[in-house]
Amino acid sequence: MANLQDLRRRVRSVRNMQKITKAMKMVAAARLRRAQDRVVSARPYANTMMRVLGRLAERTGDFHHPLMDPRGDEHLVIALVTADKGLCGGFNTNLIKAAQLFVREHSGKKVEIVTIGRKGRDFFRRRPVKIIGEYVNVTARTIDHEDAAAIARDLMAMYTAEDSTIDKVYLIYNEFKSVLSQRVTTRQLLPIGAEALGSEIAAEATSGEGENAVEYLYEQPPAQIFGDLLPRYVETQMFYALLESIASEHGARMTAMDSASKNAGEVIETLTLNMNRVRQASITREIIEVVSGARALEG
Repeated sequence: MANLQDLRRRVRSVRNMQKITKAMKMVAAARLRRAQDRVVSARPYANTMMRVLGRLAERTGDFHHPLMDPRGDEHLVIALVTADKGLCGGFNTNLIKAAQLFVREHSGKKVEIVTIGRKGRDFFRRRPVKIIGEYVNVTARTIDHEDAAAIARDLMAMYTAEDSTIDKVYLIYNEFKSVLSQRVTTRQLLPIGAEALGSEIAAEATSGEGENAVEYLYEQPPAQIFGDLLPRYVETQMFYALLESIASEHGARMTAMDSASKNAGEVIETLTLNMNRVRQASITREIIEVVSGARALEG
């Protein structure tokens, strides 16, 4: 059994750790609030762009674009969005498992990966999956649209290059639902499917909003506007995914640090109980020694 000094040292150590986890929880809560506000603010913009593109798609007829034309299904690229830091529970683990599952499900095909975040990069560096692009320190700071647009432009350049054999590009990230709930999402980013653009139109028709929908007047031909907006659509989807991922990361870290603080409190209670038992046993032993010495003197 550990002596009293060792137990006191362990209690101090756990209390210091608990102070750190509580501080990290408060920091994550403050950052989560800002990240959540940015996600909520970005949703109307993303939804409106989807509606505009959907209505443009209805008026372009037989329209072809490198970002929309379907290809095969043999060469796939995953854009995996993970965190640059740890201590956020199963946030990174769930994303990496989803990417590994995707690779296993397409084992007979050529699968390459673009890592966005340090944790995903460090993991797949030691695995037989080829990394064709990596971005670090993106989610560790406040993300802006230009950062996401640069990543999206790189992906589009890979996809549309003359010697490119890439058939599809998928995006794997955590979608923010609530502080306690983040859902791993796998979405096809390229090529842009016509069904994705028409989803908002179908949603409007189902909800009855389609009857009062805005009718657009186009100064330029719809096909020309449509072609100019498609790259912007990909950039917006990437920006929105990064915002969702950052909010999910802060929510996961806040939950993990809260659990760590509670666990530290339970450990402190257990150590304190053991410390009291050791002290009581020490006092009892000393009393017995005193009584035994007194009796020996009397005898």
